[in-house]
Amino acid sequence: MLAILPSLLEFVTSPAAMAWTMLGTALGIVVGAIPGLTGAMLIALTLPLTFSMAGENALILLVSMYVGSVSGGLISATLLRIPGTPASMMTTFDSYPMAEQGKARRALGLGIAASLVGGVVGWVFLVMLTGPLAILSLKLGPFEFFTLTLVALVLIATVSGNSLLKGLFAGLFGMLLAVPGVNPANGIPRWTGGFTELEDGFKLLPVLIGLFAIAQVVTESRTSDAKTEVASRTRDTTRILLSVGEYLANGFNLVRSSLVGVFVGILPGVGANIGSVAAYAAAKGMSRTPEKFGSGSEEGIVASEAANSATVGGALIPLIAMGIPGSVIDAILLGALTIHGMQPGPLLMEQNPTAVNMMMATILVANVFMFVFMLGAAPLFARLASVPKGILIPAIVTFCVIGSFALANRMFDVWVMLGFGAIGLLMNRLRIPIAPFVIGFVLAPIAEEHIIEGLMQSGGSWRPLFTRPVAFVMLLFAASIMAISLLSRIRSKGQPSETNP
Repeated sequence: MLAILPSLLEFVTSPAAMAWTMLGTALGIVVGAIPGLTGAMLIALTLPLTFSMAGENALILLVSMYVGSVSGGLISATLLRIPGTPASMMTTFDSYPMAEQGKARRALGLGIAASLVGGVVGWVFLVMLTGPLAILSLKLGPFEFFTLTLVALVLIATVSGNSLLKGLFAGLFGMLLAVPGVNPANGIPRWTGGFTELEDGFKLLPVLIGLFAIAQVVTESRTSDAKTEVASRTRDTTRILLSVGEYLANGFNLVRSSLVGVFVGILPGVGANIGSVAAYAAAKGMSRTPEKFGSGSEEGIVASEAANSATVGGALIPLIAMGIPGSVIDAILLGALTIHGMQPGPLLMEQNPTAVNMMMATILVANVFMFVFMLGAAPLFARLASVPKGILIPAIVTFCVIGSFALANRMFDVWVMLGFGAIGLLMNRLRIPIAPFVIGFVLAPIAEEHIIEGLMQSGGSWRPLFTRPVAFVMLLFAASIMAISLLSRIRSKGQPSETNP
């Protein structure tokens, strides 16, 4: 920790470094808040513009965009029920209901504070444990990754609302729609229906935009202008900046969720969206009021935002130490390192210590600036709820179409977005929860790839699932989660319902 202090001091006293950090963080927040646009897209489009920049400055700009985009998704998730980024998916389930209750400012304040804490915790682990934790994650094999993914799939039961059956159906349906594409075992396309575009499967971004944005836009357009609802949000008098006592009341949840985010971020290829799912599920399982989750729970907002911000620092650990990207954005950063003449992996810290220290310092400074910038701009963001639907809806649809098309420059993804918008509308009408669907859709390909890789290594034997200690513990954990969930629901159904006299 002490070794980075000189670099951190040099960073904050460098006008160029601070300017690039402020610019990158602000751009990341704005793009993260726009439905349909993601941090990965912003960084990918910015990367060619950094060719003429010094390597350290380029990394500062790109990493600060990373930090800002992950936190910026909170804004549209709270005010529009549209996750600005996949990482803010779980935030939507509680922040938007709070906004509907006239507490948009408080929801934003909770999310912003949680993002800061998660980002700082992620930075601490990045600085202190890059070497040893990266080596530990490298020792995990495909069976360990498969069982970890299985645990996340089982957690569907904890975010499935009141009906376990509907939640499991939604999860299985999401897994089913993740099947089209190339079979990872033999490389042969499957379930493509003759569409060559489906050989890559359904892209996550158009799916999320359709399920959340398009479905919500259609629902809103069928209602009146809802002036009373808008008025209730704009009359929000709650404080954005919380008191010390309120921070302490959420302290355990903040720390636990941040640690979950760091751990998930370290695991290559998992990503911030899964970190927020795991932290959200843990918070609900340990909450004294789990019934409030999904209807405006402060604990849910804190857990999701702390975890997805903490994954930023966690994901950079294997990138810096081993050259293994922990997420899509980290894969782009890997390319940035190579483009600017730096060799990712163990030699990076020896050959380019200045660049590594600058990246680490950027995480901390960008999180602090994110906190200040979002707190200052929150009143402006909150006014978004008062924009007339006749202006807001066309703008949202435009960004959704642009974001879906720009993903791969093809209309197919726009049609996918519209198709999943119809699925989202149908699921909302049938009261089938969307969260398990998204979780199943995201995790199924990851689980399949890992189990196929493991079976190839073991000659088709499933025994390593039970003979490898970490894998076996994960299996037991998954079984325990499912059993506890089933028992709790059986008991709740067995209790007599209260009736009014």
